Amino acid sequence: MTAGQGPQGWDQPGQDPYGQGAYGQGAYDQGAYGQGPHGQGAHGGYASAPAAPDGFGAPAPVERPSAVVLGVGAFAATLVLGLVNALVTFADVDGFIAQVQAASPDVAISESAARAALVAGAGFALVLVALQVLFLWFAWKGRNWARIVLWVLGGLGVAGSLVGFLGGGAPTVSGLLTVLSLASLLLTVVGIVALAQKPASAWYRYQGWRRAQGR
Repeated sequence: MTAGQGPQGWDQPGQDPYGQGAYGQGAYDQGAYGQGPHGQGAHGGYASAPAAPDGFGAPAPVERPSAVVLGVGAFAATLVLGLVNALVTFADVDGFIAQVQAASPDVAISESAARAALVAGAGFALVLVALQVLFLWFAWKGRNWARIVLWVLGGLGVAGSLVGFLGGGAPTVSGLLTVLSLASLLLTVVGIVALAQKPASAWYRYQGWRRAQGR
C-alpha cells in the first residue's frame, strides 16, 4: 500500500473505488453482454453494476465493526472481573495469607513477609490495570499495535489460567473466586477471537491508512 492508495482496494476519498464514475464511462458505456443492434446493451443500454474490488464487498468500513466492539468490550470486562477478584481477596487478607502459608509447608513464610508481598503485588497489579486501560483505549481508537498487545496479554492470561486450573499447585480459592476466574478466562478467549475476525482486521487497516494520509 502506497501513501496515496487505500488498503487493498480502497482508493483515495472522493474517487470512485472502481476507477470510473458509476454514471460515467465504463460501467454503462456497454451492456453486460455486448452492444445490441442499436448500440445499446441487451437490457436497453443498462449493464449490470460493476463488481466491488476484490477483498471488500462494501465501502470503506469507517464505522467501528461489531467485532471490534465485542473484542474490546470483552477485554474490558475481564479487567472489571480482575478488580472484583482483587477486592474479594483483600476482603479476607488473613484467610488468603493462611492459604499461601499452607500451600508452601516446606518454606517458612512469616505473616509479615506474606503481607508485604501481598501489598507489593497489589501495587504492581494497579500499574498493570492502568496499562491495560491505556491499551484498551488505543485499540478502541483503531491502533493496530494496541490490538496486538491485547492479543499477547490475553494469550499469556489464558495460558496462566490453564496452568493454574490444571496444575493443581495454586492455593485453594473460594467458589466465588473460581467463578470469577473462569468467567475472565472465557471473556479473554472471546476478546482474542473477536479482534482476529476479518471485519476487525479490515477496520484496523483502514484506520492506519487514514492516519497515514493525515485524515
